[in-house]
Amino acid sequence: MSQKISREFSLDSPEQLQNVIGNQDKYLAILEQGLSVDISQRGNSIIVDGEESKVNAAALVLLELIKLIKKHILLSSSDVANAISMQKKGTLAYFSELYSESLINDARNRPVRVKNFGQRQYVESIKKNEITFGIGPAGTGKTFLAVVMAISAFKKGDVDRIVITRPAVEAGESLGFLPGDLKEKVDPYLRPIYDAMDAIVGSEQAGRLIEREIVEVAPLAYMRGRTLDNAFIILDEAQNTTPAQMKMFLTRLGFNSRMLVNGDISQIDLPHGSKQSGLIQARRILQGVKSIGMVEFTHDDVVRHPLVGLIVDAYERDEKKREAEEHA
Repeated sequence: MSQKISREFSLDSPEQLQNVIGNQDKYLAILEQGLSVDISQRGNSIIVDGEESKVNAAALVLLELIKLIKKHILLSSSDVANAISMQKKGTLAYFSELYSESLINDARNRPVRVKNFGQRQYVESIKKNEITFGIGPAGTGKTFLAVVMAISAFKKGDVDRIVITRPAVEAGESLGFLPGDLKEKVDPYLRPIYDAMDAIVGSEQAGRLIEREIVEVAPLAYMRGRTLDNAFIILDEAQNTTPAQMKMFLTRLGFNSRMLVNGDISQIDLPHGSKQSGLIQARRILQGVKSIGMVEFTHDDVVRHPLVGLIVDAYERDEKKREAEEHA
């Protein structure tokens, strides 16, 4: 059994201590859950107790977090969770580098930054390429970062408008039977996009951008026959496009435009009997084409609370145990 030890970390001021532990000690709770240690505070110090290997791991995470707050960076729950995740993956040495650049300030004037190397690779591809594919599971920040980069490009004057689209598979792209105008018909399918816009510019400004048609939201079927110049174009849930729809969308690219294609090939909802996903075909056909970037996210890039990771691990252990019992 591993030896139990205790380590103490001193902060320069009560303000620094508060930034590390969070309101109502919420960051300490995340650290305890994610690193399996006991953490308490005494004066301006943080005390970590537990098995030696786990305390040493927690020490590395705390030192990185303290390094950030000494640079006057305010921490969030996701920052703490990401530090824990990177420590477990052995990439914690690169943690502080993620904070070297702010992409944009959100509606509450907080800087928006990438959370891991998958996101950093995605952002760099968007800057470098005219078309970027972001492929991977939900929770990796693809949609949110797409909207961040679109709003940032518009604010800098790089584009005149933002076009956001998504295949409405649940309605079979036949939206006529739904009540309301086009926006009301499409809204249920684009809620994640609206949530991201509200977080970045606020719901009032997001509404004004849509009213002025600076931001256009439309189902994929309405992209036919158009050429989109000076635009930042986002296709979300691209795994639910057919090959014909994907080709149609990609050929809408005009001059001085950027195009993002996001999707999760493990969550394809095309009607039974449909052709293969247009996203899967495009990934195969366009691999290596100049000015097209392909960024593959994995489950390691999912930004989530450490407790969610523990829940997933517990379910996986139970599933393996049941499988072993069935084959015994």
